[in-house]
Amino acid sequence: MTSAHVPHVRPQATSSQVSPPPVAPRWERREPPLTAAAVLAVGDAVPALAAATRARLLDGARLGVLADDTALLVLGAEADLPWSDGARYLGRDGDLLVPTTARPWPAPALWRTALGAEPGELCVLTPDRALVAAPPAPATDPDALTPHTREAGR
Repeated sequence: MTSAHVPHVRPQATSSQVSPPPVAPRWERREPPLTAAAVLAVGDAVPALAAATRARLLDGARLGVLADDTALLVLGAEADLPWSDGARYLGRDGDLLVPTTARPWPAPALWRTALGAEPGELCVLTPDRALVAAPPAPATDPDALTPHTREAGR
């Protein structure tokens, strides 16, 4: 997917929407990787991550969850995050969540500005996605993820 010159769609206050970034970032390999602080699934990877997140919540993990019809973002301590095939693990580079093994260029602070993130908002950038949203409250109802697990057969 080419993301250059594709407008970023900012989510409404009550939902999250993952979209291509406004311009294509350049990425460099990061060594050592960042500590994971979030996990993102898009498309076909969503049901498996939703099921794994539901299981982690039932086990007592404290996680924040943003979900819509096409994407699921789970935030939490690295030890609490669910594992799921096809999901991308993100770490904090300043105030920007990016893949744990990649560094965006130019600097993370410039990407927050380019994506229109306000202070205190959550800002995510991956090679093919961008998200700006209010940080989620800790999830308290594992059953709220059930609709997102349907394709996983759970």
